[in-house]
Parts: sequence; C-alpha cells; structure tokens
Amino acid sequence: MLLFELVEALSINKERDHFVYRLMHIIVHSDFLMKKSTSTTGHHVEEERKGYFLAPASRFLLKEVPLSIRPFLLAMLDPILMDPWQHMSKWFKNDDINPFHTAHGRNLWDFVGQDINLNQLFNEAMGSDARLVTSLVLKHSRNIFERLNLVVDVGGGTLSPNISFRCFDLPHVVDGLVGSKKLNFLLETCLNPFPKLMQFWSSMNKDIGGMQRGNPHQRKWKKIIIVDLVLKNGEGGNELLKTQLFFNMIMLTLVTCRERSEKY
Repeated sequence: MLLFELVEALSINKERDHFVYRLMHIIVHSDFLMKKSTSTTGHHVEEERKGYFLAPASRFLLKEVPLSIRPFLLAMLDPILMDPWQHMSKWFKNDDINPFHTAHGRNLWDFVGQDINLNQLFNEAMGSDARLVTSLVLKHSRNIFERLNLVVDVGGGTLSPNISFRCFDLPHVVDGLVGSKKLNFLLETCLNPFPKLMQFWSSMNKDIGGMQRGNPHQRKWKKIIIVDLVLKNGEGGNELLKTQLFFNMIMLTLVTCRERSEKY
C-alpha cells in the first residue's frame, strides 16, 4: 500500500498527512511493516514508488487470521491495563499489593469481575493467547496427551475430540458458558485453583502404587502438564530473553506473581 493510499484508508486529516511518514518510519524500523518499491501507472507512465507491506509476524495482528493475537494486543494496550505502569514509582513506596491496585484501588480479578467490557476484552485476549500456544503444543508435543482420556484444564479450550475436559475458572469467566459431552465448565471462586486440582487428582489416584502394578493395558495414565513461560537467561537469543523479562514485568504490574525459572 502506498503512503497516500494509507492516508486515505485511515481518513487522516489532510493537514496531518505529511506527519504520517515519521510514524511509518519507526513502524518499519520496528519490523512491523516492510517498505518495498512498487510500480504504479499513471497518465500512461509507469513509475516506481515506495509501498508498505505487512511483515510476516504482523499478519498475526489481522482479524481474519485463525491464530490472531490482535485481542491480546488490544487488551494489553487498554488504558485500564496501561495505567498501572504510570503508578510504578508510587507503588514502590506504598503497601499496595501491586501497581494495578495502586492505580485502581482493587486487584485485577475483582476489577475484571465487575467491569463487563474489560471482562470481555480480557477473556478474548486469553482465548487468543491460548489458541496460539495450544497450536504450538500440538505441533511440537502432541505425544504428551497420548493415552489420556480426561484433562482438567485451568483456562479452557479443547485439544482432541478423543479427550474429555473439565475447565476450572473464575465465575465471571465461565458464567453462561454451555458445556458439551466432552467439555464441562466448573466454577472456581478462589484465585488459586491448584488446591482443588490436587484434591481432584487425589480422588482419582488414591493408590498410585496399585495402579502401577496393574495390567499395563488397563492403567489409567495421569499427568500434571504445566504450559507456561520459563525464564532462561542466555538461551534463545536476546529477543526471546527480552520477551521473557517483559512478561515478568507484566506479572509484577498487573497481578501478584512472577514468571518462574527452572530453578525457582
């Protein structure tokens, strides 16, 4: 797309169109767009102009892409989630649980549970993130789900038509959601679902030793599968490390936990 076409498509004030180039310059430099020469024909004369094209990674920002991360980006840039970053210095000097609480007077989960718009925005963000991560898990680690017939999931989603799912989540997340033969939604009123998960695990696995000694063809395979970001200094290059550190800062700013390393 040529620059003048972009200006027209975005209905930009004609008095501001000469400033757009500055914005496009930094967007290209940040690898969101690519700038290439393109041939156009006008008045029967072919001329070469500079056009802008989506970089490969930026295609994940398109609405129509199945694994679009657009909802996640919109949520993270929402003023409600951006404002806590402006309160970081104040938070370091007070007793609030995190900068989000300093900015809004309550924790993120209480806010999301009472604000319909943010609740929808946040759920769509988590859904888009889960779809992308799930696709990678299935592509590279499908074997970890072999021999399983039931998955207790924190956050929702489906992986295989041959597996049944029980999804634990907060009331405002699963309220109104209708399950199916293979999917059940269960309310979780506390912020930490793991005690209930462990209780569920214990009820299904009272005698692990007996299970292991049984007929191999009749064993019920049980696993705890944690899909999460792990901080690894020096592995994967600088850009991957930068992503890990930024996610760690998101945990600090919006919630009360942190990203884990393999050691801690």
